[in-house]
Amino acid sequence: METFEQKYQRLQKQLFAGFVGLAGIFSVGTLWYWLIEDWSWSEAVYMTAITLSTVGFSEVHPLEPRSRLFTIALIIMGVVGIGYIANRFTEALIQGYFQEGIRQRQRRRTIEALNNHYILCGYGRTGHQIALEFEAEGIPFVILDARSEVVEDAQQHGYAVMQGDATLDESLIAAGIDRAVCLVSALRSDAENLYTVLSAKTLNPRIRAIARASAAEAIEKLKRAGADAVVSPYVTGGKRLAAAAVRPRVMDFVDGIITGKNRSLYLDEFSLDGQTCPCVGQTLSQANLRSQSGALVLAIRRPDGTLIGGPTGDTYLADGDLLICMGTAEQLRRLNRILGPIRPHWSQ
Repeated sequence: METFEQKYQRLQKQLFAGFVGLAGIFSVGTLWYWLIEDWSWSEAVYMTAITLSTVGFSEVHPLEPRSRLFTIALIIMGVVGIGYIANRFTEALIQGYFQEGIRQRQRRRTIEALNNHYILCGYGRTGHQIALEFEAEGIPFVILDARSEVVEDAQQHGYAVMQGDATLDESLIAAGIDRAVCLVSALRSDAENLYTVLSAKTLNPRIRAIARASAAEAIEKLKRAGADAVVSPYVTGGKRLAAAAVRPRVMDFVDGIITGKNRSLYLDEFSLDGQTCPCVGQTLSQANLRSQSGALVLAIRRPDGTLIGGPTGDTYLADGDLLICMGTAEQLRRLNRILGPIRPHWSQ
């Protein structure tokens, strides 16, 4: 199926070809009257103009029979050329190509201005939910999908979106893969997600890549391809269903602090950098994070993968530690200022 961009480019080429053809006809007519009839340049140009426009003015000079036949042919060619241009131009106006072309350029400039953003590949049912969560978190992101009807739906929701194949390098480059901090591949097939992760990691080895997996065997393949995290909707959904059945109040609480717009409490993570964080090398008691910010440190993940749940005041903070914290939006903003410029979106 031809995309809007392809239709727009095709129409531009047709209009350009029409104007080039009309210019060629005008040149041929001018040269004929100048060389064959031996008229001046101004007379030749004037005669060609009134002939192609069919305004009905009289001839500049009397014409020989062969020149009259040529003039008839020139009129026919002019009518055909002008008619073709008018047809293409009318189609462009009726279909809204010019207006949509302006909007496309505005969207492209918006995407080109993005920095430290997320790229969401695939806007199906899963991708739509991801976009809602990104929007709730205030995260800058761009959607990349090959289906025109999906792109139109995303545009109606006000999202920055591009139509393209996420498995192709040129599509990821157009989405700003070199400036992005995270890519989420939620395409329909595991193969597409695998190719997307491979392309993303090749173009930007520093990017964090999250992939969706339908089949269990695809999880390990995606991780080997470079995915930092792989989520299976079936595995995750099964675990959530079981947890909701066994511990319903716990799940209600967790859902209330992880997702949604109107939350009173939030969960967030902060990675400590020894060069910018003044708390590195101190214990939690010495850092005094709780009393300064009001946020609660729930767990600490060490760089070697060790997870410390419910850390005490004697727990040391090391370079590269990942702090999992809970608090209100304002408390987490204060914590971010204490720890350093870690999560810019909290300080907005």
